[in-house]
Amino acid sequence: MIKRVFSILTLTFLLLFSSPVYSLDASSKTLEKYTNKISNKFTRTYCNTSKFGISYEGALAFAIGETNKEFKNNKLNKFIDYSSLKNSIVNDLENNCQVYDFAIDKLENLKFN
Repeated sequence: MIKRVFSILTLTFLLLFSSPVYSLDASSKTLEKYTNKISNKFTRTYCNTSKFGISYEGALAFAIGETNKEFKNNKLNKFIDYSSLKNSIVNDLENNCQVYDFAIDKLENLKFN
């Protein structure tokens, strides 16, 4: 009888005070900050490269390469919404660099593996 009561109390405490463990907690706020960080990096690189007189294609290739290199090993890459990231980059280019004719389909090579 005592063993049964003791085991019931032990199980009750274990179930009440246990908390689940998640492998990776990627909140929407964390993903938004990470997306903004990527967008800002691409925009700065593209703007600086184009200001040095490098062609449109060269500045684009350099900015994509540098951004891919910097962010390729992050754990949050599998949670990125690439359409949102591309829209953010285009908006940042318009606001910060005054580039209004940037085609969003030029960012197809911006993928993090």
